[in-house]
Amino acid sequence: MHQTAVFSSSARGSVSADIAGGILDAADIDADLAAVRVLDETFALDLPMPAAVDVDGMAMLRASGDMQGIDVNIVSSEHRKKQLLIADMDSTIITSESLDDMAQLAGIADDILPITTRAMRGELDFEQALDARLALFAGKPASLVDEALAEVEFSGGATTLVRTMRAAGASCYLVSGGFTAITQPVAAQCGFNDTHANHLEIEDGKLLGKVRKPVLDSGAKARYLAHHCAELSITPAEAACIGDGANDLDMLEAAGFGVAFHGKPLLREKIPLQLNHTDLTGLLYLQGYTADAFITG
Repeated sequence: MHQTAVFSSSARGSVSADIAGGILDAADIDADLAAVRVLDETFALDLPMPAAVDVDGMAMLRASGDMQGIDVNIVSSEHRKKQLLIADMDSTIITSESLDDMAQLAGIADDILPITTRAMRGELDFEQALDARLALFAGKPASLVDEALAEVEFSGGATTLVRTMRAAGASCYLVSGGFTAITQPVAAQCGFNDTHANHLEIEDGKLLGKVRKPVLDSGAKARYLAHHCAELSITPAEAACIGDGANDLDMLEAAGFGVAFHGKPLLREKIPLQLNHTDLTGLLYLQGYTADAFITG
């Protein structure tokens, strides 16, 4: 299998062939820098690898890249562009955890945030952690959802990622352990085909402190990946998934491109493709898109 190294960074001012060469030298990889392909004049390039990079070589590349503020990822040179995108919402498509935002607005953040942190690290069962947090919202005004939605900030490159892939013919779905009241407007603004998420129970303008069962958890995310692959008559190898927390692990491991986006420690340990220094356009660079193909706005 032929491999390509992708170098990208949104944090660093430049990603050049010389810098890429230095990172490769640190991992004792002798590549032909004349074969560099510029994906973006400032932020990204890729380069064919002379031989397969093993696990130890990848670890050396990532460590050297991290020191430079650059993501280094190794992908198959064939079939890079994917036909399906499944994206997490909280701390991926948007910058925050929407339930935590609601907790801040309700004045119960000190009770909620520690549970969220442990759940995203995989230290707690997702459904149990969700139920425990939601119970603390029982009786709170449902307007908290609208207030949290009003404060949503999109991660860099979110709309560009979705609209570029849609323009290239891919299908894109927002699949979240969050709530439809937030995922639906977020998905519409980004340009997703549709969204799957949990349904908050509301009565007489009050939160009931629970969601409709079954809960959309890690297993459900992987099942939605399989469902949409079957719907499109493609294999998971032709899909890209991206997320940040333990709840995303199953779908990331199942997809052809499973990408940890500023991932929690569990994902950084288990998922080979990582974007720690690049915004969401990094997933486009991994697929071989050049910046002049991006659809923005």
